[in-house]
Amino acid sequence: MHNTGTVPQSAPAPAEIPAETPTAPAGDPHGDSGRHARRFGLPVATALVMGNIIGGGIFLLPASIAPYGTVSLVAFGVLTVGAIALALVFGRLAARDPRTGGPYVYAREAFGDFAGFLAAWSYWITTWVSNAALAVAAVGYLDVLVPVNQHRWTACLAALVLQWLPALANFAGTRYVGAVQLVSTVLKFVPLLLVAVGGLFFFDPARLGPFNSSGQGAIGAVSASAALLLFSYLGVESAAVSAGEVRDARRNVGRATVIGTAGAALVYLLGTLSVFGTVAHDRLVTSTAPFSDAVNTMFGGSWGGTAVALAALVSMTGCLNGWTLLSAQTPYAAARDGLFPSAFTRRRRGVPTVGVGVTVVLASLLTVYNYFSGSGRVFEVLVLVTTFTATVPYLLAAAAQIFHLLSGRPGAVDRSRLVRDCVVTAVAAVFSVWLMAGAGYAAVYQGVLFLFVGILVYAVMAARRQRKRAQASATGR
Repeated sequence: MHNTGTVPQSAPAPAEIPAETPTAPAGDPHGDSGRHARRFGLPVATALVMGNIIGGGIFLLPASIAPYGTVSLVAFGVLTVGAIALALVFGRLAARDPRTGGPYVYAREAFGDFAGFLAAWSYWITTWVSNAALAVAAVGYLDVLVPVNQHRWTACLAALVLQWLPALANFAGTRYVGAVQLVSTVLKFVPLLLVAVGGLFFFDPARLGPFNSSGQGAIGAVSASAALLLFSYLGVESAAVSAGEVRDARRNVGRATVIGTAGAALVYLLGTLSVFGTVAHDRLVTSTAPFSDAVNTMFGGSWGGTAVALAALVSMTGCLNGWTLLSAQTPYAAARDGLFPSAFTRRRRGVPTVGVGVTVVLASLLTVYNYFSGSGRVFEVLVLVTTFTATVPYLLAAAAQIFHLLSGRPGAVDRSRLVRDCVVTAVAAVFSVWLMAGAGYAAVYQGVLFLFVGILVYAVMAARRQRKRAQASATGR
């Protein structure tokens, strides 16, 4: 899955990263041209999507959704349908505008700078909140090796260390980021495939537990568990975001997105089903390392679970490594377009250092807040915040497609597939709103606060651009 040599050196493709680093500003009309443009085709684009979707969150999610019962497996199916609808929308938008940037480009082109800023801002929030969530998940597997979960402050300290180590690797340059990704990518698939395939031979239906143990209706349980599970699908936009580097993007982005999403969904579903069928339900609900528990049940003893915990820990550290780079590249692209503060454009050895620094500080503060806020399920709270913030650019992309379908502009719509595009776009839009509702009040509350802060940032940046235009106009006269 590691794409070394197929992606520009200025835009390394860590296999865990759910979106490709832009090689040019997302709004740059020349972003899809140049020496490195269109460097990979359908197979590599598909591998990029699948490798980026399958990150570190899956290692804790079976335990997170276990309280809802096996109804959460239904949520997996519904989520997959919605994700594929989004994939098709991204494919159609990329066919219309095959520039690097994904939802940011689509929202800005359809609705202007403010919508583009909201897409970039929300996606940036998603990246660093995801860093905090992944660090908390990694602590659960670290606890199998070294007891750190016995006290809240030791768990919090471990989560902070797991965030700052990848940040230091990023400060060292993209060369080191890629080396870490290569190792972590290999180790990522070892426990996943071991449990997803091997676990089926140890499957016991008696361990599945009740169908719906959430205490709410089946529809509510599906919505709530799907909101958690969306975290594992972040990356469906990978090919669209990196459209500027995809050969024949108008044709390949949509195909790669659908195939990669379906492949990742199969691995997820088999892995979760195997964990559900090998670990007793009452034990799984309280597990902090479900894949380790599954391997221990399969082979007896604790050696297998320890080995899986080590592999999962390295994998999630690699995932943090890639997400840290992505979280810096997202504001870098927006800053190049004048929508983020210019400080985010500062680079060292190919890495936007200001973005890395700001990201790791914000993620650390959020981690400390959630550990000491009294919540007993820190990972779930952080994941639900990312569900809300991730669906904002997804919804804006769906809205952009609706705008193009209904605008009536010549050449904006393929009449031969108008009905199909309308149905798929409607499904993607409803799916995005449904996930926002399923995230819950606490996550929406934190997510909306982050968005409102972004509005203030946009006001400052818009005022600066207006002042510069006025000065340029005065100078011109």
